[in-house]
Amino acid sequence: MNTQSKVQGSDLQNEEKDYNYKQLDKVIHSRIRFAALCYLDSVDQASFVEIRDGISATDGNLSVHMRKLEAAGYVYCDKTYSKRVPLSTYRITDTGRSAFTEYRSKLGDFFSLPFSTVHDKNL
Repeated sequence: MNTQSKVQGSDLQNEEKDYNYKQLDKVIHSRIRFAALCYLDSVDQASFVEIRDGISATDGNLSVHMRKLEAAGYVYCDKTYSKRVPLSTYRITDTGRSAFTEYRSKLGDFFSLPFSTVHDKNL
């Protein structure tokens, strides 16, 4: 395959791809909310402190973002007390898991080649 046909093939791929940012879930598309969902996706459930420490967020920032995820129905928060100290435990809901799976798929569609393919070529 010559360079000219590679370029034309690449142009054809770009015409068929949809790069519309509106297809990305705006609730998830925030660094802290994305990181929190990634963290929760890797565990069954986690406390506020575990999430905060795991994603290196501040208390104030994380609480605002977790409320947004909760309002969207993406996470469930069980608030209890342990030795008179509030304990918030979070887990992803079925709705949240579906939205996160869809988000990851849509985000992947923005790339022309899988990251591993591009990364391997650059080594």
